Amino acid sequence: MASLVLWLMFLGNSALRDWDEGTVAQVAREIWRAPVGSMGWLYPTLGGEPYYNKPPLIHLLIAWTYSLLGVSEWTTRLPSAVLTALGVPLLYLVGRVVFNQSLPALLAALVYLTMLPVVRHGRLAMLDGTVITFFLLLLFCLLKARQNQRYALGVGICLGLITLTKGMIVVLLAGIACLFLLANRQLALLRSPYLWVGIFLGNTPAIAWYAAQWQYYGSSFLQINFQAQTFSRLVQPVEGHSGPPWYYLIELLKYGFPWLIFLPGGFYLAWKKRDTSWGCLVLIGTIVYLLTISVMRTKLPWYIMPVYPFLALAIGAKLSEIWQHQHFNRQWAVLFAVIAIAGLGGCVYFASTRQEPVLIAMSMVLAISMGIVAWLIQQRDRYFIPVLFSGMYLVLALLMSSHSWVWELNEAFAVKPVAELIRSHVSPGTKVYTSFSYGRPSLDFYCDCKVISASLPVLQQMWQSNSYLLLDQPSLKTINLTASKVLGTAEDFTLIAPHDR
Repeated sequence: MASLVLWLMFLGNSALRDWDEGTVAQVAREIWRAPVGSMGWLYPTLGGEPYYNKPPLIHLLIAWTYSLLGVSEWTTRLPSAVLTALGVPLLYLVGRVVFNQSLPALLAALVYLTMLPVVRHGRLAMLDGTVITFFLLLLFCLLKARQNQRYALGVGICLGLITLTKGMIVVLLAGIACLFLLANRQLALLRSPYLWVGIFLGNTPAIAWYAAQWQYYGSSFLQINFQAQTFSRLVQPVEGHSGPPWYYLIELLKYGFPWLIFLPGGFYLAWKKRDTSWGCLVLIGTIVYLLTISVMRTKLPWYIMPVYPFLALAIGAKLSEIWQHQHFNRQWAVLFAVIAIAGLGGCVYFASTRQEPVLIAMSMVLAISMGIVAWLIQQRDRYFIPVLFSGMYLVLALLMSSHSWVWELNEAFAVKPVAELIRSHVSPGTKVYTSFSYGRPSLDFYCDCKVISASLPVLQQMWQSNSYLLLDQPSLKTINLTASKVLGTAEDFTLIAPHDR
C-alpha cells in the first residue's frame, strides 16, 4: 500500500518528458487507434513508420489503459508505475528467502521504497522499473525452486517477460542469475524439467514476436533492433550519449543519499558473508551489472536502475545489524547533520526563488527529520532508523506531489502550449517543420503531428512547398517569408501557414 500510494499519487500532474515517455505514449496511442484486424498490436508504428526499437509489452498495456480510461499523462504512466511499485513487496519476499529472516528483508524493502531514482523513474512511462520487477520475480522463483522445483517454471516465464519488455537486457540479467546459481552450487536446477518447460513457455511469445518482425520487415528490422539499438550501444555512443567509465558512480553519488551512508558497511558485510545466499547475490549482482554498464560506450542515467535492488539488500543487512547489535559510527551523525543543513538551504532557496509551497515544505521536512536522525545517532539510539524511513517517505511524497519531480521538463520550452497552438490550426498527422534544434517526441504526442527539426534553408524551402513552419523569433527574422500568414504564437514560437494560404 505504501509503495502504491507513493508511485500513483499525482502521477499525471506533469507533462510527459522526452525522449522515452513521448515515444512510448505515441506508439501506444497508435496501437490503440489501429483498426481491428490491422495487426497494429503486433507491428507497432511511430508516426506511421515501423517502430523497431523495443518489444511492445508495455506499449500494449498502455494502449489497453487508453481504451479503458482515455488518453492522459496519468493513464500513460499507470501501467509501468503499478508494475514498478510491485517490486517493493517482491524485494521483501526475495529478502525473506536469502536472509532467512524478516527484519533485514523488511529494511531492504523500505530502503528500495525510499530511493529517489527508483521512485522517480518508476513513475515515468519507461521500461526499466518493469524490468526490475520481473527480474525480482525471477530471483524469487529461482530461490524458491531450491526447495520446490515447480517454482522454476516462473524463472522461464520471467525471462520471456523481460525480453518482451526491453529486449536483449535479458542476456545480462540471465547471466547474473546463472552466475548466482554457479556460486551457490545450485547447478542441479539447470537440469530441472520445470525450468526448461518454463523457458519454453515464457520465451515462445518473445521468439515469435522477433520472428514475426523479421518475416514482415526483413533485414531492416535486424539492422535497427539488434545492431543499431542493441549491440551498437556496447561499442559506440548512440545519439551522442557517452560518458567516462565512472559515469554511474557519479549517478550514485548524485541521487543515492542518504542511503549511500550505509552502503560501504553493507558491502563489507556482504563480503564477510559472501558464502551466504544474500552476500553472494549482492556481490555478483552489483559487480557484474555495474561493470557491464560502465564499459558500455553508451551511457544513460536509467541504465543503472537494475542495480538498486542489490544495493537495497546490502543496506538493509547493515541496518538490521545496527538495530540488533547497536553498532554506531559517530561520523554518520555528521553526514546527516550536513544533509539537514542542505535541507535548510533548500528551504531558503525555494522560498526566495521558486516560491512553491510544496517544495518549501519538502525542504523543511528533510531538514527536521535528518536533524533528528543525526541527534539520535549521536545518542546511540537505534530508533533513528524508523525516523529516517518516515522522513524520507514524507520528503518523496511531497516531491511527487509537486510539479518538479520531472525536472527535465525545464531543459527546453513547455510543449503543451505549443502543441495546443499546432493542434488548433493543423490537421492530425500533418508534418510541421521547426527551427528548434532537435525533434521532441512529447511535442509530437501532444499535437498529434510530426514536428521535424530543420535548418534555415530547408525551412525556407518547406514553406514554399506548402508546409507549416514553427519558428522561434531569431529564425522568424532571418527567413524571408514575404506575405506569410501568422497563425499564432506560444512559448516564443510562431506558427506560419503554408505559402499558398
